Amino acid sequence: MTIVKQILDEKGHEIWSVRPETTVLETLRLMDQKDIGAVLVVDEGVLVGIFSERDFARTVAQTGEASIHMPVKDLMTHAVYYVVPDRTLDECMALMTGKHIRHLPVLEDGTLVGLISIGDVVKSVISDRESIIKGLENYIVGREYSL
Repeated sequence: MTIVKQILDEKGHEIWSVRPETTVLETLRLMDQKDIGAVLVVDEGVLVGIFSERDFARTVAQTGEASIHMPVKDLMTHAVYYVVPDRTLDECMALMTGKHIRHLPVLEDGTLVGLISIGDVVKSVISDRESIIKGLENYIVGREYSL
């Protein structure tokens, strides 16, 4: 079973973040430039929130407007769920599904070491399942196969 650390080792540990005072417009521009759906909000090295396309869209839907000049801290999600590197993908999928979230920061000993998305998890789960299926197919027809 694949764990979070393996996903980060493959995709990298790069984290895109902004400070709480960063404007919504600056944050959206960063997200556009990096082609990402969410950005972590970090204050003096401490994870204080996450801002996603969903946060922006919901604010517009609920209020009819969202000032792009307001600080991102006013629209971000404050309750941030996270995982540690040794969590399995099944545990991540259960958390993401149960909490209706698409991004999970990864913390190790309280330090932010990465971010995984539902896309990362699904891609890895599919790869794991395909490998198992291929191994079983080869076993059935009598060929050796190593995972």
